[in-house]
Amino acid sequence: MSSSPENIIGKGTWIDKIAYTLVEREKKLGRSTYNIKVESGLGASGIPHIGSMGDAVRAYGISLALQNLGYASELIAFSDDLDGLRKVPTGLPKWLENHICKPVSTIPDPFGDCHDSYGQHMSRLLLEGLDLAGVKYTFKSGTQTYRSGILTEQTHTILSKSKLIGDKIAESTGQQKYLKFLPYFPICENCNRLYVANSIDYLENEKAVTYSCTGNTIGKKLIQGCGHTGQVKIQSGNGKLAWKVEFAARWQAFDIKFEAFGKDIMDSVKINDWICDEILKFSHPLHAKYEMFLDKGGKKISKSAGNVLTPQMWLKYGTPESLLLLLYKRISGTRHVGIDDIPALMDEYDLFEDIFFGRIKEPNDSKRLKINGVYEYINHIRPPVDDSSSIHIPYRILIQQANLFKNQNQGSDQLLNIIFDRLKKYRLVKEEDIKKKDLINKIKLAINWVGDFNDLNEGEGEGNVIRANEKVEMTSIQKDVVSKIGNELTNLASNLENKSKDSKTQDDDLAQEVQTIIFNNAKNNNLQPKEIFKLLYKILINSEKGPRLGNYIVDLGISNVVKVIEKRT
Repeated sequence: MSSSPENIIGKGTWIDKIAYTLVEREKKLGRSTYNIKVESGLGASGIPHIGSMGDAVRAYGISLALQNLGYASELIAFSDDLDGLRKVPTGLPKWLENHICKPVSTIPDPFGDCHDSYGQHMSRLLLEGLDLAGVKYTFKSGTQTYRSGILTEQTHTILSKSKLIGDKIAESTGQQKYLKFLPYFPICENCNRLYVANSIDYLENEKAVTYSCTGNTIGKKLIQGCGHTGQVKIQSGNGKLAWKVEFAARWQAFDIKFEAFGKDIMDSVKINDWICDEILKFSHPLHAKYEMFLDKGGKKISKSAGNVLTPQMWLKYGTPESLLLLLYKRISGTRHVGIDDIPALMDEYDLFEDIFFGRIKEPNDSKRLKINGVYEYINHIRPPVDDSSSIHIPYRILIQQANLFKNQNQGSDQLLNIIFDRLKKYRLVKEEDIKKKDLINKIKLAINWVGDFNDLNEGEGEGNVIRANEKVEMTSIQKDVVSKIGNELTNLASNLENKSKDSKTQDDDLAQEVQTIIFNNAKNNNLQPKEIFKLLYKILINSEKGPRLGNYIVDLGISNVVKVIEKRT
């Protein structure tokens, strides 16, 4: 049943619903809607991954939706680069053990001298991903925020009410730590470490914290302190608030009205909401909860676990649009994500574009509106005026073509030209299309894929596009016909082994014979040939259409095609 137009908010997506709810909430609170700021926190203690980028991209989507509704909006990207290094992430040098608990903004860059610090390098990796995806943001460094005094008043208010806050944290989470110590981590003057120096008292008149470097338990491991005692002024930037209270301080200081969060920090968000409302007297931001990204094995994607899927890794094989599609499709539900999702998302983006421009009809009004809305957000609510320059070739075709010629000692430019010539042969492109940057970039991405992963059709590795467990749904009679086609193709391949003919004549004759096998098997079983051709396209390239199938099967190798048919039926 179609949705009536008056019920559609903005572009009709989950993004628009949150933006509308946010505006209505701000009006009800009586706050200004002049510039509605949204925030995303950037972790700087490890290599940023797709989940980290997802947090920022989704917040940016809310900002875009607010702009679409007529409100100025801005994304604040806050890097927690004053955070201390709790452990050395997998794959990074062992010498970082000497810097455990030191602020990441004071640790040398482990990748060389390309950045001023460990923290800056990690922050820039994520910001680079956002830049490549066209996400607009205002960057805030935690280190600079504390040093410039932006959080001084919030810190003073929180520490002045530390007894009340400690009781609330204990009541809400059972954590007893802040009944004894203040929710503030000084940087010890002697050993230059965070977390090991515990705050004892707050001297309100001096706005200073006294501390003792007695050590702390970090990740179930006791880290010894150096024994130094001293005091630090909160405006000096030589310390930071604990997470249990810092979000609230940032929200008030930067006037943040929306921030999403993962369920792993739900307790911290609840405490910060209370501190925002009751201690700082600033109504906490609207939130949206999202599930975590998991790897294909079901494990949480983590900086320290070493199973990180970075934006840079994704963009080596897929377009920014495919990555934004992954992040904008939905916010709820656990997501199992890996590099091998790229081909499907590349093709799905093309489908969204076809539906947006009416080349493919989507009869369900509600679904069409959501698809069109997501497409517009992927394009930063500035979609192309027309799609005349777009050429949609299934990504699997490009990978298969790159795979055919990868072992012929061709340079990447030569391989690109060979693939383009094959596409011309299949009448998928014209000669002048070589000038279209999007098409050429897509071919280059497919070449990158084939250069790094196993054989497309025969291997069982993680990088394969066509995996043995990807079955194509079909009726029993369709399955029987496809099986018969596979058997006849096997016999055809066997009969060809001892024949010697001119290669071009052989290819042309063979392609026609393959076409005939498919056509006759369909007709002999009272099925429309186009129905079976569509199924075979689905099996080979996960699309319902493609190049002339006889020629394509011959090019891929009949034996290879039979193996794929057997795996996917």
